[in-house]
Amino acid sequence: MHDFVVVGAGPAGSRFSRRAANAGHDVLVLERGRVGTPLACSGHVSTDIWNFTPDGARDELLQNEVYGARFHVDGPGSADHPFYKKEVISNVIDRVGLDRTLARAAEDAGVDLRENHSVSGVEEHGEYVDVTANTPDGTETFRGKMVVGCDGPASRVRRELHLPEPDEKLQGVLGFTTEDDGGDFVDVHLTAPKFFAWRIPRGAEGVEYGLAAPPGESARELFDRFTADYGVEIGNFCAGMIPIGPAPRVTAHRGFLIGDAAAQTKPFTGGGILYGMTSADHAAETVDPDDPGTLADYERAWRRELKNEIRLGHWVRRAYSLPKPLQTVGLSAMEGEIGVHMDKPSSFFSTDHLRTLLKRTS
Repeated sequence: MHDFVVVGAGPAGSRFSRRAANAGHDVLVLERGRVGTPLACSGHVSTDIWNFTPDGARDELLQNEVYGARFHVDGPGSADHPFYKKEVISNVIDRVGLDRTLARAAEDAGVDLRENHSVSGVEEHGEYVDVTANTPDGTETFRGKMVVGCDGPASRVRRELHLPEPDEKLQGVLGFTTEDDGGDFVDVHLTAPKFFAWRIPRGAEGVEYGLAAPPGESARELFDRFTADYGVEIGNFCAGMIPIGPAPRVTAHRGFLIGDAAAQTKPFTGGGILYGMTSADHAAETVDPDDPGTLADYERAWRRELKNEIRLGHWVRRAYSLPKPLQTVGLSAMEGEIGVHMDKPSSFFSTDHLRTLLKRTS
């Protein structure tokens, strides 16, 4: 019997699996397709990403360095409001490569990773969990002391464990063009209903365009209009759901959720790579597969670290729905050099940011 049966080999699943295996646990990972496909989300991340990857990953995955963002109240060609740092603020990376790098690191730690294993059922018992999956060899059942749902916004594990759904799910669309663009600013357009659209230069790998919108809106139609305004044709695109949380509960009797399955995402961007891997570390440090009581320790640990960031993130997101004149006034007042961390809204009140603001006014 395995200590943990992990469902999903995205960043959260692979990070938890690697940490758990390094702690001496027997870990089985079931990935429904091939690791890294289909593409799930943007490759624009903070530089903190390298704290979670194996040595040498930066050289393999880095596509571009970003120093700031230009915010627009309207579409392409509208006035922009730049926010920037003098040093690199974020990185653009090979998103598929990230998944595969983290999965390889997990395997190197001793994790048993099986691709093309699509989970169809989870059954909790007093001392163990049975996880049923469709595999290349037919239907198989795997037994573990605990099941870990790292299987994304539409998590099958969450459903099987009767855990609550995220408060909200946005529709996201990503598309790519191939022209070389080494620009060091991303563009953010506050034109999508209750959210935004973006343009991210990826160096020699081209440009990423994206948009998210709430249910009831046609995200694909809005995306087509957005890219048409930029005068580009998208040859390769993908779509998916973006969960917005936090969920009220992410633990059951012998199972728990991490990452997008747990809606451990930033409400103001929808990104969840860093929050998911941070939560994976908390799970690896607190959960004992022989003691279901330790699941409460995981709930407390990840919420203690992320709860304020998520709460403040909801306040940031509310600004996306303000009338355009108010958005323009606010952006004009705040634009310029900043000391804010892209994953931490609380950094708006940090010493670094306040010092930067004082410098601008002196």
